[in-house]
Amino acid sequence: MYTAIGYAAQSATTPLAPMTFSRRSPRPDDVAIEILYCGVCHSDIHQARNEWGIAVYPLMPGHEIVGKVTEVGANVSKHKVGDLVGVGCMVDSCRQCEACARDLEQYCLEGATMTYATPDRVDGSNTMGGYSNSIVVSEHFVVRIPEKLDLAAAAPILCAGITTYSPLKHYGVKAGDKVGVLGMGGLGHMGIKFAKAMGAEVTLFTRSASKAEEGRRQGADHVIVSTDAEQMKAAAGHFDFLLDTIPVQHDLNPYLETLRFDGVHILVGLIEPVDPALHAANLVMKRRVLAGSLIGGIAETQEVLDFCAEHGITCDIEMLDIKHINEAYSRMIAGDVKYRFVIDMATLKA
Repeated sequence: MYTAIGYAAQSATTPLAPMTFSRRSPRPDDVAIEILYCGVCHSDIHQARNEWGIAVYPLMPGHEIVGKVTEVGANVSKHKVGDLVGVGCMVDSCRQCEACARDLEQYCLEGATMTYATPDRVDGSNTMGGYSNSIVVSEHFVVRIPEKLDLAAAAPILCAGITTYSPLKHYGVKAGDKVGVLGMGGLGHMGIKFAKAMGAEVTLFTRSASKAEEGRRQGADHVIVSTDAEQMKAAAGHFDFLLDTIPVQHDLNPYLETLRFDGVHILVGLIEPVDPALHAANLVMKRRVLAGSLIGGIAETQEVLDFCAEHGITCDIEMLDIKHINEAYSRMIAGDVKYRFVIDMATLKA
């Protein structure tokens, strides 16, 4: 064991504050990492405040981690001291079930071990995330950061990036397809970039006309203001795919009507009950599909990092001093960030 420092919540109602804790010494297949940058995901807020009812305290968030290898276990072969690496939303899985065998560890039939607030599969200790100066992770769940990527801007690719890339790849988005992206936050702006890089014609759906220029700056070919009934009516039956990044309850029915027959509406932001109710005719009458997608497996996470390096894609970020993490949470809730906070872990030492 060795001493680490970070920021954690002690309960659902207390702000994040500095905490000293123990990290395990590397096991034979482990990689020890000095954390350089960590992205701030909206799910960090949900967990810290126990809004999903599954939090375990003390809770140290952070699952968009970029750092440098400082030590490796005796059996490690993929990484060496000094390598620049990343850790995303998972740090372990059963590695034997059908999902794991297909490189879909996020759907592990025994349940994946998440980067924070989950029992370690070996010793049962509570996993602690990336709002810290270090982390120790099995090498299977550590990915390589391509040299072409800016390290800080690469951090959110490990969650926001893979969350939007994986469903577009899985459902076969290709050149010439018409893709609508719902929402313009950390997920949405990455979805626009990926769909464009895949050759699709991309339309941003937003509630605010003021975001039209920004949507086009991110690469959207068109913008539809979803509160404008005439614009929505004109889009009926137009799209092959909708990538829905909206994280709060919203009416899916008007969006489904913009899909062509066999079109696919993919949820990546919402994990609450659908409200208002879904009208089944919007699916049945056009053989439309309503689907969901959760992050991506480790192999695909490496794939998206390499894809980003090849196509010059990074997340738009605002650097953050970790001492201001609680203020950052308030700003995120208010939508006051474009588009992802990334903590500079050098500020943890200051």
